[in-house]
Amino acid sequence: MPRGGTRRTDAEEFAEAKRRLNSASTVVEAAARLLVVRDKRGMLVPLVANRAQREFEHRRGRENIVLKARQMGLSTWVAGRFLLKTLLVPGTVTVQVAHTREAAEGLFRIVQRMWENLPVRVQTGYGRRGRANVSEMSFPEIDSEFRVVSAAEPNAGRGLTVTNLHCSEVSRWPGDAAATLAGLRAALAPDGELVLESTPNGAYGCFYQEWQSASERGAVRHFFPWWWEPGYVGHAVQDMSEEEQLLCEREGLTAEQIGFRRSLAARFGAMRSQEFAEDAVECFRESGSCVFDTAALLARQSVLARPLTTRWNGALQVWLPPVPGREYLVTADPAGGTADGDFAAVQIVDTATGVQCAEMQVRLTPRLLAERVTALAREYNGARVVIERNNHGAAVLAYLEGDLRLRVYDGMDGAPGWLTTSSSRERALARLGVLLATCSELFLSARLFEEARSFVQKAGGRAEAAAGTHDDLVMAMAIAHAVREEERR
Repeated sequence: MPRGGTRRTDAEEFAEAKRRLNSASTVVEAAARLLVVRDKRGMLVPLVANRAQREFEHRRGRENIVLKARQMGLSTWVAGRFLLKTLLVPGTVTVQVAHTREAAEGLFRIVQRMWENLPVRVQTGYGRRGRANVSEMSFPEIDSEFRVVSAAEPNAGRGLTVTNLHCSEVSRWPGDAAATLAGLRAALAPDGELVLESTPNGAYGCFYQEWQSASERGAVRHFFPWWWEPGYVGHAVQDMSEEEQLLCEREGLTAEQIGFRRSLAARFGAMRSQEFAEDAVECFRESGSCVFDTAALLARQSVLARPLTTRWNGALQVWLPPVPGREYLVTADPAGGTADGDFAAVQIVDTATGVQCAEMQVRLTPRLLAERVTALAREYNGARVVIERNNHGAAVLAYLEGDLRLRVYDGMDGAPGWLTTSSSRERALARLGVLLATCSELFLSARLFEEARSFVQKAGGRAEAAAGTHDDLVMAMAIAHAVREEERR
């Protein structure tokens, strides 16, 4: 409605707009009437909601998590919905967070195109832009702003009180994704709206944990399989397998959709379930590229018992206390101890059997880690101490050097500590992989299994923690069993 009209004041118009934006049908109608997007042919068209977008709008709550197949239009829809809220509700701050800078710039181009094609009365009235650059725009008439940032930015969203928060492709966020999300959540207003959305990327990491725990937080879970996108069709299949026929009967698929599904198998292979999800459980299990036997990990993880005791605010977990006369190894993978760095990890195993007895995971400086390792070694019958000497390990070994009562492992070169090289690392991980697959009962820690499930083969061939996860416990355990194997020779 034009500003300065005689029927209602701006305040009354805004109040009415805010009320109506809570109606799913109103948002769908407003998007089709006011917002423009570029379709797959490159043409500018009204944002007419597709099946997934309509379903999201009708089911959404204050907090939402969306698991989806590729290119379902959810990022575009949330961008449009939040732009409408930003323009129609004074004092709104909207933040969209993408997994890379390039993706953030792509999202912002979508939002900018929507604004550029708004009715002139909106652009020159309450929707008039003030500050505008490649990642943000402000609307001074109503004291609102819209920002798009990358999850790689260390202070994304900090210093703001966010009204609407959209986190895109969370499963692919770099660094400590959980910490980044926690910081963004802290900036969200108590009545703010949150949307987390992503394709799956393995049964681990921040997005997977958020999906699993959504009901505990009262978040609405949305799952959109690939066949909800009408454009996903191929050549009609005449000779369907039994499995394909069952899928058609259960989901109402056509022969053309089965043709598209077969083309996915040819193009994506084992990654099909990740990029074009069909089931909200299996898409996690079948995606990613875990180095270890995923089936064995899941089977063992399902029967793990709680620790007998915990200490040091849960950092130390104990399943088997020391038994007189038994020999133990205390193996440590040190770290720098900074608040946002890697964890220091300690594994305690029975030397003879290889059974895991205790585990510590905590951020400690080398000096404090040396003190904890010393205490644990004494508690476990004067256990032999194995310190990875790379990087911060040299400092830990220096602190241990003066204690003549400690039995510190010497590497094959005669120097104190375990030296991790490309070859020793590969052998140690291979050994651990065999044990996890064939003797999984040796391992008792849920934290260890979580890390093992997120230990993946990267594009360059190196096996390491997936983005946003850690591998300190895995490496400490791999070293422990490598030393056991070395001493049995």
